[in-house]
Amino acid sequence: MAKKGKPLKRGNSILSPNALAFLTRYINNPSPVGFESGGQKLWLDYLRPHIDKFFFDPYGTAVGIVNPDAKFKVVIEAHADEISWFVNYVNPEGLLYLKRNGGVDHQIAPGQRVLIHGKKGIVKGVFGWPAIHTRMTNPESKEPQPRADNLFLDCGARSKKEVENLGIHIGAVVTYQVGFEEISYDYFVGRAFDNRIGGFMIAEVARLLKENRKKLTFGLYIVNAVQEEVGLRGAEMIARRLKPDLAIVTDVTHDTSTPMVNKIVEGEVACGKGPSLAYGPAVHNKFLELVQNVARKKRIPVQLRAVSRSTGTDTESFAYANDGCPSVLISIPLRYMHTTVEMLHKKDIEQTISLIYETLLSLTPNINLRYP
Repeated sequence: MAKKGKPLKRGNSILSPNALAFLTRYINNPSPVGFESGGQKLWLDYLRPHIDKFFFDPYGTAVGIVNPDAKFKVVIEAHADEISWFVNYVNPEGLLYLKRNGGVDHQIAPGQRVLIHGKKGIVKGVFGWPAIHTRMTNPESKEPQPRADNLFLDCGARSKKEVENLGIHIGAVVTYQVGFEEISYDYFVGRAFDNRIGGFMIAEVARLLKENRKKLTFGLYIVNAVQEEVGLRGAEMIARRLKPDLAIVTDVTHDTSTPMVNKIVEGEVACGKGPSLAYGPAVHNKFLELVQNVARKKRIPVQLRAVSRSTGTDTESFAYANDGCPSVLISIPLRYMHTTVEMLHKKDIEQTISLIYETLLSLTPNINLRYP
């Protein structure tokens, strides 16, 4: 852990017990697309001692500011929302049918425990699925496959009226019940690391700047945006409002070292080997070169990958906003994205935090990133 007033030290953990306790609370707290306010409150409570000012935009994007009066503005950004489901139909027997809220994976749903966020509070339920005995009555018949239109929730109710009595309504949001765990060899497992790990990391950057008494020569805007999972919506709104001069976006990217992932398509990235830097149209080449130089100078390992038309992250929303904003994407490798067992490595978290922190310390309002 970096001590107060001291520079970051390589090789030592920069994650304090208090930080890890916050990460656990933050991951375990539901924050579905369009309903991020509970998670945003937790995040801001942790961030508040390390900033000068904060605000929420109309849709709930949270922004913490250091040096709010500075004219030159630098954003570090993540997104706060997690994929989830909506209750869409209740049948006469009290079973609930759903619609996606973001890119939730229907194939992992059978057998999962869920939380249904109703008007009277949280109701527990499960994704039901026919027992293997009933599916194998005819050996020649094809196994049923989970689809968005055949998945259903069982919350214990046995009629529509009983569902209503629980406070469950059409449009009630549904999140998975599982949460944060530490497993062997410094791996963390949980749902919604995509991308609340990013929110955690940018909050840690702000904490380290404050505790190490670093004075920035620009305004720093720590942005935790909403609604990324349905089209980068929160980032679009806040980028137009802030009009930043530079943006550092952090998100997750695929660990491609696991089975059934095509490295020829997805590139070569693995957990435990450092943050990933992307080449792509929205990524500003000179800004990317600056980040790579910081990584070399500070001996922070990085992995490289290429994207095609889009990064699929909030990078596009900042890069193409207003008159254009030089933007860079710093991603953390993640296994099993959009499942309930997303997995990442503690060392990658620390190194991603360090890379953002050291990059900020290298910036000044006089920086020239103009082409050619």
